[in-house]
Amino acid sequence: EVQPQASGGGLVQAGGSLALSCAASGDTFENYALGWFRQAPGKEREGISCIRGSDSTTYYQDSVKGRFTISIDNAMNTVHLQMNGLNPEDTAIYYCAAVIWRLPLAEPTMTALMNFGSWGPGTLVTVSS
Repeated sequence: EVQPQASGGGLVQAGGSLALSCAASGDTFENYALGWFRQAPGKEREGISCIRGSDSTTYYQDSVKGRFTISIDNAMNTVHLQMNGLNPEDTAIYYCAAVIWRLPLAEPTMTALMNFGSWGPGTLVTVSS
C-alpha cells in the first residue's frame, strides 16, 4: 500500500508560486490515483487535483484550473503540485492521498481518495497579501 507524505509548503506572497511534492513508499504508482487536497482554517477539506499513475492523466477542480499543475515522476515515486498565481484564499494545509484506481479520472476519484485513500501528514502553505 502506498503511504504518501507531502512536503514543500511555506510562506509566499500573493501572486507568487510554490511547488509541493508528495513522496510515497510502499508500492509503485501503477495501479493508483494520487490526489492533492487542502484544508483552510475553519473550512472543510477540499479536493484540488488528482493524477493516475498508469498513464499520468489528470483531473482538476475548477477552483485551481489554469493555476495549478499536477505531475508525476514514477521513477522517484513522487507527485508534484506546481502552484502559480497564489492568493490568500489558497492558504491551507495541503495533503496528498493515494487510492487504488483503474477507472478514468473524474469527481468520483476525488471522493474515493477522500474516503478510502491513504493519507500522510500535510504541509502548510501560507499566502500573504
